[in-house]
Amino acid sequence: MGIMDSNMPKVLCTICARGGSKGIKNKNIKLINGKPLIYWTIKQAQQSKLFEHIVISTDDDNIASISKEYGAEVFFKRDKKMASDTAGKIAVIRDAFIKSEDYYNEKYDYIVDLDATAPLRIVDDILNSFKQFLNNNNDNLITAMPSRRSPYFNLVEVDKSGKVALSKPLSNAILRRQDAPKSYDMNASIYIWKRDIILNEKSIFLENTGLYIMPEERSIDIDTELDYKFVEFLMRELI
Repeated sequence: MGIMDSNMPKVLCTICARGGSKGIKNKNIKLINGKPLIYWTIKQAQQSKLFEHIVISTDDDNIASISKEYGAEVFFKRDKKMASDTAGKIAVIRDAFIKSEDYYNEKYDYIVDLDATAPLRIVDDILNSFKQFLNNNNDNLITAMPSRRSPYFNLVEVDKSGKVALSKPLSNAILRRQDAPKSYDMNASIYIWKRDIILNEKSIFLENTGLYIMPEERSIDIDTELDYKFVEFLMRELI
């Protein structure tokens, strides 16, 4: 069941999936639990019933073809400069947003970007994060999980001289991790922006950025073969 009704604003969904991947070859269309990886995110977006359009930004013809097969929309090919290792995520999403408004001749109030490499999210994560975003009137929102390591307790850094120290030491020593300020690991699952923010801001971290917390078991972002194997195992258990 979706949040949206006829009185709600217009929301665009983007899924950005480039062809090049150093960690896992053809990662975005590699089969996982019997389907291409990108399928799971397209399916979640469709089941949310939140979006007017689900747009794929890709430089790869195979990703484009497979995405269309599963009902997503691909009406442009991402420029090469937007598909390099150095291309910034916000710039790529902004590019897709601008192209979508032009193509559909529509202005969208919000954009939700779903990362294809985070297939363990559930539809309720999409719906509830968007609901939280609206209720709190955030400019943008990111998702994260409670961190397993704390910069105040057991995350360390080594400076140029070789000195080892806590990443964020406090004036009073912390003897238990539970006593440290809460910290979170971004899980690269869901990003939400207001229209004027995605068009004009270059940073994810703003004065009014919201944070939606997800459990660790739904927060794995596939970067390596080990991530892939772990996610595949969890999907077999959960689906």
